[in-house]
Amino acid sequence: MSSRSRSARPPVLLEAQVFIALQKLADALNQEAEQLLKAHSLTGAQYNVLRILRGAEPEGLACSTISDRMISHDPDMTRLLDRMEKRALITRQRQKDDRRVVKTRITAAGLDLLKGLDEPVCELHRRQFQRLPATRLKTLAELLDQVLRREIE
Repeated sequence: MSSRSRSARPPVLLEAQVFIALQKLADALNQEAEQLLKAHSLTGAQYNVLRILRGAEPEGLACSTISDRMISHDPDMTRLLDRMEKRALITRQRQKDDRRVVKTRITAAGLDLLKGLDEPVCELHRRQFQRLPATRLKTLAELLDQVLRREIE
């Protein structure tokens, strides 16, 4: 085989370059967030559940709804919630009107933990995106939202 045929690679699509850049960026940003959360004995998934449940107060949510709202898919939501319940960060209660539905709610301890993380997480995000002026950050958010919604014009 000639060196020409071995080195002949198809051109890398712009979309592939963007995909790889987004994956690398997401990983780097996530690692920084995981380090912050680890100091509070939380994983990113647990933090995400707490944020989702804080937004659903006081009604709480069914496990499937929490799963649907997660940033990253967790294949074993029940086990994740079990660990959080053991730490008294959440409670779960079977509904009387429909025994199939178990509502999950954040506890006062979960709310306190989140409240203590609000400012450090905001500061982390400020540092992560400090090189982008607000107008460009807004444009980036809009572009990413378009990609997420698959509504590119």
